[in-house]
Amino acid sequence: MAVSNLVVDDTETDAAAATSGSSFYLAMRILPAAQRDAMYQVYAFCRAVDDIADSNLPRAERSAGLERWRADIDACYAGAPRPSLRALTRHIHTFHLQREDFHAMIDGMAMDAAADICAPDEATLDLYCDRVASAAGRLSVRIFGMQEEPGRLLAHHLGRALQLTNILRDIDEDAGINRCYLPRELLALEGIATHSPEAIVDDPSLPRVCAKLVAQAREHFARADAIMDGVPRNQVRAPRIMSGVYRCLLDRTVERGFDLPRTKVSKPRARLLWIVARYALF
Repeated sequence: MAVSNLVVDDTETDAAAATSGSSFYLAMRILPAAQRDAMYQVYAFCRAVDDIADSNLPRAERSAGLERWRADIDACYAGAPRPSLRALTRHIHTFHLQREDFHAMIDGMAMDAAADICAPDEATLDLYCDRVASAAGRLSVRIFGMQEEPGRLLAHHLGRALQLTNILRDIDEDAGINRCYLPRELLALEGIATHSPEAIVDDPSLPRVCAKLVAQAREHFARADAIMDGVPRNQVRAPRIMSGVYRCLLDRTVERGFDLPRTKVSKPRARLLWIVARYALF
């Protein structure tokens, strides 16, 4: 959804088209129609608030745009959504999606909108991951039909795994917009100064920091796998694909390495299609 000078475009959006470029698109495509559309609508919301947080609007306008989304979500729960959110509102009620998870996503985007994040402490990084990734996971597992406790735990661990993978893959891209999500404590252990993202990503000790974050991501993937092993297979086909795709991206990132010069990590399409076929068909 385009946001400019805080003017909201309230025309009906094509949620499937908004999702088509996502690494999650193939996982969503295998879902039954109602679940698939619900995931498209949730992803379109996530994309819209992310676009606000990452826009070049003044920070006050970004914050105002996010607060308007908070009011829009509240209107969905009050039964008075704006026209472009009617489909999302139907899914909120069908799948019992929780308002606090939408609000948590907005809170996470507000962290990016308020200031350029640079070397957060580990507690702040974990909070950020919970808000921008695990909150979306908590919405998703309800759509997948999982029970409350395994669903909550899966959202916790898989959300962290995916977000840490993003952070590791995108360290140079993030530094280019004056951000660095690598935790302060790990940087300090390697004697890396945290005064600027560019200085952090150019430091020769960076690979040792990234190796520790890779280990954390792999542990979260392993815990997510254990949870998915214990629930009905049809409830976790989509998250299995999401996990497989992102684990592949993490492997490619590790293979590329963290020493300079670093190249952009590409998606191995043939491998991704094999992952989809494995969980969609068998």
